[in-house]
Amino acid sequence: MNFVYYPISAVLWFWHKVWSLVLDPASGVAWALSIIFLVFTIRILLVKPMANQMRSARKMAEFQPKMQALQAKYKNDRQTLALEMRKLQKDMGVNPLASCLPMLVQFPIFIGLFHVLRSFNRTGTGTGQLGMTIEETRNTGNYVFSVQDVQSFLDARLFGTPLSAYISMAEENYGAFAADGSVDFTRTNIILLIVPMMLISAVLMHFSARMSLDRQKARQAANPNKTPQSAQMQMQMDMMQKMMLWVMPVLYLLGGFMWQVGLATYMLANNTWTFVQQKLLFDKMDREEVEEREAKAAAKRTSAPQVGVRPNNPKKKKKK
Repeated sequence: MNFVYYPISAVLWFWHKVWSLVLDPASGVAWALSIIFLVFTIRILLVKPMANQMRSARKMAEFQPKMQALQAKYKNDRQTLALEMRKLQKDMGVNPLASCLPMLVQFPIFIGLFHVLRSFNRTGTGTGQLGMTIEETRNTGNYVFSVQDVQSFLDARLFGTPLSAYISMAEENYGAFAADGSVDFTRTNIILLIVPMMLISAVLMHFSARMSLDRQKARQAANPNKTPQSAQMQMQMDMMQKMMLWVMPVLYLLGGFMWQVGLATYMLANNTWTFVQQKLLFDKMDREEVEEREAKAAAKRTSAPQVGVRPNNPKKKKKK
């Protein structure tokens, strides 16, 4: 996974150097802003794929009735059905994989950041950890981060809490967060910082999902060509919607005890970006749809025959 860890640490290192120009390099704010701008860097690169995903979802609403018609027509001929489905997808510009790309890209980034943040303090003895002494961990680089960078990160505090501390962290590992091994924070400090961040993130996840589902339901209700869903399909859709609205935020909260402060910062920034970007893109797409409908209506009015004007029929020729 070094192909993920090195780029993640490089972007984080870059933004820390930028913020160090105006802030104390060892301050928690400088490191937290570096993590937040890591999010912004990634999400800016994903704006176009995310917009394509949303447009693909819009086309899927038009694609679904035609797909179901093909399934009914070729229910006993799988080969022809597959060919016709691919042709329909091409004609309508529907790409089922487009909706997966942003998620697929963000998942390894999340895992990479989790590992890089945990690797600043390597005194842990759990799975995949090295069990270094305090002196060893403070004098070992972390991918592109130098020893001085590692010490800066370990000494940094965000509201009195180290950025790679987490709720379930063993207290014997706290000593790595200071040069002399002294401990100036408690588990309560970690809880009071991480829990509110995670609660806000979970709420943003819920409302982002609700915004998307409410829009989807409104579009389906307004679609005159919608095809009735089978009971089984409707049940599956209801289950997926409940998972997006409730299960995913709850699972996120349950995993919070092992997430570092820095990772909670990442998720808060990421979920805030998702909510705002989704709202802006939905508004933009709605305006595009209105303009598209108005353009079609104008074209239809232009091509309609005018009252009192004889239609021009080029196929009809006068006899000589």
